[in-house]
Amino acid sequence: MQPVVEPPLRPEWRRSEIAVIGLARSGQAAATLLSRAGCDVYASDAATSPELEHAAAHLREEYVTVQLGGHDLARIARASLVVASPGVPPNVPAFVTAREAGVDIVSEIEIGLRFLPDLAYVAITGTNGKTTTTALTGHLLTALGRRAATAGNIGTPLTELALAPVPPEWVALELSSFQLHDTPSVDPRVGVLTNLSANHLDRYDSVDGYYGDKALMFRNAAPASTWVTNADDPAVQKITERVAGMQTRFSVLEHSGDAYLDRESGELVVLGTPLIRRESLPLLGDHNVANALAATLAVMSADRAHRTARAVKTIAGALTTFSALEHRIETVGEIDGVLWINDSKSTNVASTIVAMRGMTRPTVLLLGGRHKGEPYTDLVPELHARGRAVIAYGEAGPLIEEDLKGAVPLTRLGSSFEEVIALARHLAKPGDVVLLSPACSSYDMFDNYEQRGAVFKQLAAGVHAGQT
Repeated sequence: MQPVVEPPLRPEWRRSEIAVIGLARSGQAAATLLSRAGCDVYASDAATSPELEHAAAHLREEYVTVQLGGHDLARIARASLVVASPGVPPNVPAFVTAREAGVDIVSEIEIGLRFLPDLAYVAITGTNGKTTTTALTGHLLTALGRRAATAGNIGTPLTELALAPVPPEWVALELSSFQLHDTPSVDPRVGVLTNLSANHLDRYDSVDGYYGDKALMFRNAAPASTWVTNADDPAVQKITERVAGMQTRFSVLEHSGDAYLDRESGELVVLGTPLIRRESLPLLGDHNVANALAATLAVMSADRAHRTARAVKTIAGALTTFSALEHRIETVGEIDGVLWINDSKSTNVASTIVAMRGMTRPTVLLLGGRHKGEPYTDLVPELHARGRAVIAYGEAGPLIEEDLKGAVPLTRLGSSFEEVIALARHLAKPGDVVLLSPACSSYDMFDNYEQRGAVFKQLAAGVHAGQT
């Protein structure tokens, strides 16, 4: 058993048991960290599965009390603190009970930050681009010789890093709106807001509610704070115009601000220094230029040592070696003259618009999954410009068909992904693109967007091998 240390928690949070709701990876890490710190921990998940049973067995070895298949609401009401896993909706009975009982609810991120008080971190949020920007930020910090990691919504729980024998010195921390809602101590070395558009309207009553949670990244803003924001996004500029601290901005539309794409010279310019030519950045689309500018500006703003001539040269070289993330405009391969692209991570309309704008060839677009409350009509201009056809599938298929009918040839299918891929092969012509960019969550047919993307890639390879 690990040695017991004094937990860096508020005294009132330690007066009785702490409840952890949701036992995916972040819930497991948070429960383990709190138990090793000497806290009494009750952890529960409404689901049951072999994977959760395995996790429960591990947690019981860590002296955590575990319940699967439901939650003990009376026990949660008596807790001194509730820790929320990001995948658990805020309106589930466990959280409703906690709020009614006056129990504080915090995110797994909040626990991680409290156990890593000396951590230097760059916080990244926004509707789209935050995962790529987070990965780029971590990549640049590592290239500069920092002991750095990526964490948060990108996949690795911050509490998991806190459990490491030697935690990282720097973290690129991706924060979702749900995580920000419950992270009162967020106070990054640099905070990045990539962009804003309607999203998660299945969990928020309005766009304003969603934007309000994004704005919570600035809740502890002070004159010494540093922020990186998108000069091309009016919504971003509106919610940050009165935020305390130094604001730096990036743009792909104007030759202005602290970081921009100089279209005349074809160079990415940051803090007055040309870094690399656009063609040296191995990522498709202007949105990825924006991500690269945001990450570079954040890293260079985070420490004066990152702005020396040697550091700038290192950053420039690192930008040229960054690879596209899996499931985010990821090239699967060119098969019989058709380029297959996996953009399964695009789970909202705005993200799919960005993906479509990055296409330079006629595109067969695969749209579908579980509806998130947004209209699909915003896709019409991009479909007119580049669309060969749309295949609408899954639970959202009828809504997609209603919104896009007549804009481009459209076929609605059911919930057989094999049929979707077979039809895409039939519709695509040599020189075309088949783009999986669903604009929906995956939960009607898959466990998550990663599984959806993996199946897409497997089926694309199967098409090539004649296995469908």
